[in-house]
Amino acid sequence: MTTAHARRPPVRIGNISGFYGDRLAAFREMIDGGPVDVVTGDYLAELTMLILWKAQQKNPTTGYARTFVTQARDVLRDCAERGIKIVVNAGGLNPAGLADELEKLIADLGVDMSVAYIEGDDVLPRLAELQSAGHEFRHLDKGIPLADAGVHPVSANAYLGGWGIASALAQGADIVICPRVTDASLVVGTCAWWHKWNRDDFDALAGAVLAGHIIECGPQATGGNYSQIHEITDRRYPGFPIAEVAHDGSAVITKHPGTGGLVSPGTVTAQVLYEIDHPHYLNPDVVAHFDTAQITQEAEHRVRVSGVRGTAPGTQLKVAMNYVGGFRNTMTLVLTGLDIEEKAAWATEEMLEILGGADAFDDIDIQLLRYDSPDPDTAARASAHLRVTVKDGDRKKVDRAFSNSLMELALGGYAGFHTTTPPSSATEFGVYWPCLVEAEEITHTVVHADGHREVIPHTPGVAEPRTSGCTEEIVAQQDWGPTQRRPIGRVIAARSGDKGGRANVGVWTDTDERWEWLCDHLTVERLVELIPEAAGLTVTRYELANLRALNFVIDGFLGDGVASSVRPDAQAKGLGEYLRARHTDIPARLLDPMVSD
Repeated sequence: MTTAHARRPPVRIGNISGFYGDRLAAFREMIDGGPVDVVTGDYLAELTMLILWKAQQKNPTTGYARTFVTQARDVLRDCAERGIKIVVNAGGLNPAGLADELEKLIADLGVDMSVAYIEGDDVLPRLAELQSAGHEFRHLDKGIPLADAGVHPVSANAYLGGWGIASALAQGADIVICPRVTDASLVVGTCAWWHKWNRDDFDALAGAVLAGHIIECGPQATGGNYSQIHEITDRRYPGFPIAEVAHDGSAVITKHPGTGGLVSPGTVTAQVLYEIDHPHYLNPDVVAHFDTAQITQEAEHRVRVSGVRGTAPGTQLKVAMNYVGGFRNTMTLVLTGLDIEEKAAWATEEMLEILGGADAFDDIDIQLLRYDSPDPDTAARASAHLRVTVKDGDRKKVDRAFSNSLMELALGGYAGFHTTTPPSSATEFGVYWPCLVEAEEITHTVVHADGHREVIPHTPGVAEPRTSGCTEEIVAQQDWGPTQRRPIGRVIAARSGDKGGRANVGVWTDTDERWEWLCDHLTVERLVELIPEAAGLTVTRYELANLRALNFVIDGFLGDGVASSVRPDAQAKGLGEYLRARHTDIPARLLDPMVSD
């Protein structure tokens, strides 16, 4: 249902950050580029919480995204004059600390702005209590209870929803500092305040979730990281995205005039598919059914997203934990010219003898990465890499003792020995532990600008929030006529990313005929043929026919998550492009005759 009250115009929300370390100038460019009502910024990822914890070990007053303070110093006066609200999750592990820092900055600048902050996400102090009460914090992918893993998390944060943000804005806050809310909650809370939605306005809330998901990663929605490179004719740095969200949750995705990049159904579809699994997207406030969304071009650089259905959320919240897994070090040996595999085998044999064998470490990973080509016309095209990563709880074993030892191969190993870097020191690595907790155990709290505290109730949930399962549909094979062996990327687009230890690859195409073939051709079995590294792992395929899209989720592809992954592409950012480069049999009638490989 939609609430019966006077409708406000769409709220114009501009994103100014997609991660901790993103473009500093984005905030200034957003407020100077044209009118916006609210600015949001996403600074947190699973890995970021570990980074902030490490910072807090050195200085307990930190633990938040310091780059936001740098941005704020440059723009707060203008935001105050123009009445622009600010909602960010830059609070990280210490939202109160960031709020205090902003209060000092506001006083220094002499502007009239008020700051509220959210807390209640941090469950680390209560872990023992909650476990004693029967909460097992089972790993979402592995099914292992936390207690059985023998590890000690250093951060544990529940993903909060948007109603605390809505309340803070409703009571006059100009700036809302959030901790670990969901990325989309920044937009959900803003829209719920602006449009005065009710808790059960699920369709509208679902639309805001999708809008928030689309703009949360900044310029990825406006042409950045976009596989269809030929469509990007303006290759200046893309303008950061803006979502104009209407009273019913429908939204127009756009950017400021005169900025680089592109807003098209393709760039928006790419971001819809980014880092998702099941099309029924779980959020603390609503389940957004991404497989009901309609994406249409409204005008140049204006794409309408509408029709998203929403249903009641679940009774549990996701919790992101991190623990210190030990120490790691990597050295990369360069192999050049002929006999690459024989050189790699010899180097491995010598290296293990020098190091005392593979069992000398908790874990050792050796990967031969082939960049070489026959009859190379440059030295670089003659080279391959032997990448060696060791992990251990004892820092000394993987520190310079490891990297210096590999240099013993310099004069006594294969011909042409050299390394990509000098011997390096060990670094601490973290391990990600995703799990669930009952929402009723989490006290979502707003500390308002006047200092009073308000507990935000959770929306009543349901035990099974996903109303249907999505499994691979078996369809009858068609006779598509003559085929050509070509890269599958000539008829599909792709976007990939990480979901903890999982990788996702979303693929879509542009015509009904190509979609019919794609749905028929790209089965789980075929995907594993094209991505052999997925062999032996659980792969799930989901269909989003409304977008002519498939989403594949590969469990365990990234090990225990970004911080501990030994893959060169630890976040699976290039996995979609790898898939697009793979050759398969494509019906000739689906290929563009003007494109050759």
